[in-house]
Amino acid sequence: MRRMVMRRHLLVNLPLSVQLVSSATAIVPVRSSMTSSAMMSQKMETPPVAKKVEHKMELFGDVRVDNYYWLRDDSRSDPDVLSYLQQENDYANFHMSGTKKFEQELYSEIRGRIQEDDISAPERKGHYYYYTRTLKGQEYVQHCRRLVPNTEAPHSVYDTMPMGPDAPPEHVILDENIKAQTHAYYSIAAFKVSPNNKLVVYAEDTKGNEIYTVYVIDADTGAPVGQPLVNVTNYLEWAGDQALAYVTMDATLRPDKAWLHKLGTEQSTDSCLYHEKDNMFSIELQASESKRFLFVASESKTTRFNFYLDALRPEGGLVVLTPRQDGIDTSVSHRGNHFFIKRRSDQFFNSEVIACPVENTSETTVLIPHRESVKIQDLCLFNDHLVIYEREDGLPKITIYNLPDVGQPLKRLQGGQAVNFSDPTYSVEPSESEYSSSILRYSYSSMKTPPSEYDYDMKTGISVLKKIETVLGGFEESKYVTERKWATATDGTQIPISIVYRKDIIKLDGSDPLLLYGYGSYEICVDACFKASRMSLLDRGFIFAIAHIRGGGEMGRKWYENGKLLKKKNTFTDFIACAEYLIEKKYGSKEKLSIHGRSAGGLLIGAVLNMRPDLFKAAVAGVPFVDVLTTMLDPTIPLTTSEWEEWGDPRREEFYYYMKSYSPVDNVKAQNYPNILVTAGLNDPRVMYSEPAKFVAKLRDLKTDKNILLFKCELGAGHFSKSGRFEKLEEDAFTYSFIMKALDMIPDHEK
Repeated sequence: MRRMVMRRHLLVNLPLSVQLVSSATAIVPVRSSMTSSAMMSQKMETPPVAKKVEHKMELFGDVRVDNYYWLRDDSRSDPDVLSYLQQENDYANFHMSGTKKFEQELYSEIRGRIQEDDISAPERKGHYYYYTRTLKGQEYVQHCRRLVPNTEAPHSVYDTMPMGPDAPPEHVILDENIKAQTHAYYSIAAFKVSPNNKLVVYAEDTKGNEIYTVYVIDADTGAPVGQPLVNVTNYLEWAGDQALAYVTMDATLRPDKAWLHKLGTEQSTDSCLYHEKDNMFSIELQASESKRFLFVASESKTTRFNFYLDALRPEGGLVVLTPRQDGIDTSVSHRGNHFFIKRRSDQFFNSEVIACPVENTSETTVLIPHRESVKIQDLCLFNDHLVIYEREDGLPKITIYNLPDVGQPLKRLQGGQAVNFSDPTYSVEPSESEYSSSILRYSYSSMKTPPSEYDYDMKTGISVLKKIETVLGGFEESKYVTERKWATATDGTQIPISIVYRKDIIKLDGSDPLLLYGYGSYEICVDACFKASRMSLLDRGFIFAIAHIRGGGEMGRKWYENGKLLKKKNTFTDFIACAEYLIEKKYGSKEKLSIHGRSAGGLLIGAVLNMRPDLFKAAVAGVPFVDVLTTMLDPTIPLTTSEWEEWGDPRREEFYYYMKSYSPVDNVKAQNYPNILVTAGLNDPRVMYSEPAKFVAKLRDLKTDKNILLFKCELGAGHFSKSGRFEKLEEDAFTYSFIMKALDMIPDHEK
């Protein structure tokens, strides 16, 4: 996924008025006949105008002029830049102030659907149940555990954690609310218990920049164990009970080194397991389900190779498991005396599953062959079963295979058992399961079904619902309808669309407001899942749709390959085709159609706004990757070099001109645009804040309409914005208010 992070400048702990006082005073002209409040109000009524500073860039004899290049400040401290961003924030808040009452009511409504005091579905690991708890009014979770009363009892789909007065007491291992008290931003991205259940390691980010500090604590007492590890990623695994493996990044935030740390020693003495020097590749780290091996993978967008580390003897170092071969992508796991490998190549583009003995990795057996119509997305191993997460006809599937006893020969697997799902369009995600059991846990949802955790007995086929997200406020699933439709792209390709609406409100005569969402990059599958805050739109008569456009992975590997590099424009024309189909079929109209995308999906929004601004009434581009050409020409920007295989290397003339032809910043022109909201995060290294800032500045200069154009930049966050669960709902309320304001749907008495 494209560029997503958050960092806070050194000054963010000061009040914003103190940080920007010198710039703010320069903004307001002094007039003795007006109060300062009135002067500021008058100033905010006028959109900010960014100054122009000519910056010429020339390549292949082509000269581009970027008048807003000065908005890029890698230190995030330039007073002129911060002043401009603050002016944009002030203008956005002023422009939306007339609907503030409605926005606050909407926020209360959205928050009112949440069961604030709740727990997750407990996971049984060894002698304990592990789960998270949320408390009423608190932004963050508690990490908890309880003893299993009868550890001799086998795992069962009917297993339930006792919670009565006679049950083993709850123990809070870590309370994020306490940890977050002194931070404006707080996030834990990894929380892992040692194999013996005595220690916990977690990765903490207090700035939003995805650069973590790692702590080890005693699971019972919370006492720290050793010194923290600093400046690491969230790739973190136990190597036995007394050692950790972790990954660090280079200056461009590319994960490039894997390390082994022995508890009780200094980080400076840690041994480097592997250093990836090729800037097209990044490192990942994961543990096998059996916990016997750790795997270090190095991957580009087309190639992935793997090493293994014996967790029982980590001092032995890494051993090559799958060698580096250009165009071969392998993911690995372990069970018994075999490694299991998902392998993709140009020939077997939807992947196959093979196995090899631990003692002879060159001797491979095909377990599940490649199929052109079925993409193997992931695999999950158990002692007696292999679970395959697949995609067929654009929908996720789960297929389960029985395995022979450990030590017995492996051969091609036949007769897989499918898990059945009822909705026409839905989302299925793997959840953590116990390797030694026959119980598969997975998460299911649809656009009308709240997230539901299921335990599935792979021996009997019995499935038991363990937890469904509580949705308050009178939510009834039966009121809503989900559909799956197909639009025809300009080249005849059929594009799937997922749709949801409330059946007792919608007219389907073209008069209903319609919100269309899209992404379409990195082979990411945007499946039809549930979002409680979205109910506030559906209950007001909106139809919500997802365009599963090329560049994503919904329809298999070729779907992705036909929406990248020199075929990237298929992503944009597919989205336009979906919009036109929905209008043709009376799901909405140009006057009622809003569009939304984030990150690389924000690139989508920027591109289609330039291509077909007449087609939409409103658009929301969240942290949008819109300065494609300039960014991809600069290898010092995080993620650039590793993404030349995604977008193309514009140092080559063919890619330069193709990328220039769709890069949103380079294609803004004098024409009418719809109402637009653009967001950014000051400390976002995945999409630098300057990209959306430049896009907005150029739009303000060239667009010929009088529609709304707002820019909100979170000055203390990055790609994922604020960290608290309620803070995120505030952003939803603001976005929905903007859309409804643009569609003139806010009643006068609620303004």
